Amino acid sequence: MTGKNVLIVVDMQNGVFASPRYDRSGRAALINQLIDRAGRIIFIQHAEGEMTEGSEFWQVLPELHQPADAISVTKTACDSFYRTRLDDVLKDLDATGFTVCGCATDYCVDTTIKVAASKGYAVTVASDAHTTGDRTHATAQQLIGQHNEVWRELSVPGNPVTVKTTAEILADWA
Repeated sequence: MTGKNVLIVVDMQNGVFASPRYDRSGRAALINQLIDRAGRIIFIQHAEGEMTEGSEFWQVLPELHQPADAISVTKTACDSFYRTRLDDVLKDLDATGFTVCGCATDYCVDTTIKVAASKGYAVTVASDAHTTGDRTHATAQQLIGQHNEVWRELSVPGNPVTVKTTAEILADWA
């Protein structure tokens, strides 16, 4: 990755948080720490149903810092790369990797991480800066812990996913 410290913030939107999500304020505070120190920020925004592009539900959560030069990429699938301009944006930034955070751990964050790793991007996951909701067979906290473990052990020969806390990432960026 270049020295730009690219941060991808997935689906931290009003419409996504219309359903309860684990530790919204705590996760938003950690994401803001990353936003404030990142060189470039890319907000991934899902558009589906009531979350039409430009609508209030599509907007990024108001408590998140939104720098004037932040980039927005709209997606319509769990995969942030699927039929979007994300690959082109990363190429324009000369980014060979990025740090990722956001919502939902078990859907869009997970899919984006796995696709990015298979595409050859060096992915760092902010282990304490992603969230989801409780599901039928697992709590949000269980899903977050389980996904952090899966990502640490993900088998992508020559391109392992790195999982670190926000504090560890910020120390690396210092």
